[in-house]
Amino acid sequence: MNKPVIKAILFDLDDTLWEIQPVLARAEALLYQWLSEHTPNIAAIHTIDSLRDHRMAMARHDPSLKVNLMALRHTALSQIFHEYGHPVDLVDDAMALFSKARNTVTLFDDVLPAFEQLRRHWLLGSVTNGTTDLSMTALPPYFNTSIASFSLGISKPEPAIFHAACEALNLQPADIVYVGDDPFFDIHGAKQAGMQAIWMNRFGRQYSGDIAADGQCTDLFELLAWLNTHTIQDNNHELLAGKPAQG
Repeated sequence: MNKPVIKAILFDLDDTLWEIQPVLARAEALLYQWLSEHTPNIAAIHTIDSLRDHRMAMARHDPSLKVNLMALRHTALSQIFHEYGHPVDLVDDAMALFSKARNTVTLFDDVLPAFEQLRRHWLLGSVTNGTTDLSMTALPPYFNTSIASFSLGISKPEPAIFHAACEALNLQPADIVYVGDDPFFDIHGAKQAGMQAIWMNRFGRQYSGDIAADGQCTDLFELLAWLNTHTIQDNNHELLAGKPAQG
């Protein structure tokens, strides 16, 4: 079997380039502390878990809210603030606190050293359903494009969000390898979009997808080894080098 010529590598973010659960737990705790101080009658009735249940119920009622999780949280808090007699304008203050904490991520140790090697041979980018503001991380200098579901109104695993990254890079899906931790949103989505897909399994999980990944790795150095073994590099991307991230 001939090796494919690969011109770009696209990444999921949460649990692929950083661990998301500690970030969300801290952000949720800080938000709840803020609620306890500024809206004690809400905190007396609601817990972090019940607030999450309320958001999920809203999302089930209106699935479009799932595309923008920050908007979902804002809408849910606004409804609760109104119900308990608080100015809805206060929600902006609560969301500013949560957003700052949500954007405070710690990259896995392998990410930046591996990206230094990866960008010598491939264009790099991201496709995410998450809400992280990449400008608050060290990643923008490495990325030629960044596609987020909240800015497009579509989310993984829809092929259209992957194809938006292809368009931004002026490449075909077959030119790209996608790397992500979720068998459905990442592997299923990327394969359906016509890309190769690598399962990033940093936490020793069992694969649960119906569509097989093209490969598996536990960090980005293993990804580099897989790319060097299974693909041919295309180094003709000088014109795009340094192009600012989009999306």
